[in-house]
Amino acid sequence: MSNEEILKEQLSSFRRKYPLTVGWRLKRHSKILLEHLHDDEVIRYAFYAQKNKSSLDVTSSGIIAVTNKRLVIARDRVVIGYFFDSITPDLFNDLKVRSGIIWGKIIIDTVRELVILTNISKSALPEIEEEVTSAMMELKDEK
Repeated sequence: MSNEEILKEQLSSFRRKYPLTVGWRLKRHSKILLEHLHDDEVIRYAFYAQKNKSSLDVTSSGIIAVTNKRLVIARDRVVIGYFFDSITPDLFNDLKVRSGIIWGKIIIDTVRELVILTNISKSALPEIEEEVTSAMMELKDEK
C-alpha cells in the first residue's frame, strides 16, 4: 500500500471511530503531508486535530502522522501557504493527555516547544497516547 492509501484509510477509520473530533480540509492537509514525506518513510498511524492552545479556535485543523522515522504535523492555511512540523525521536520528551467535558487535548513536550493538539474526542485519547508514545519510544531505541 502507498502512503497515500494508508493515510486515507487511517483518517477514514479515525473519523468513523471518533466523529466528535474537529477536523476540516483533510484532503488539503494530506497533500502537504505527503509532499514532505521522504521516499523511505512509511506512515504507521495518522489522525487529525486542531494545533492550537484554545479549544475555541476551530480553524487550525491539521493532520498528525507517525512514520517509521518521525512525527509530522501538516496544516494547510486558509489563504496562502501551509505549516509543516517535524518532531524527530531525539526531540521527543513526553506526552500528556488532558480530558475535558466534550473534548480532550494531547500535549507533546519536545526539547524546543510544547505542541498542543485540541478538540479531540475524549474516547480517542487513549489510542492516540498509546500509538504516539509507543512509536516514539521504539524509534528512540533504534537510534
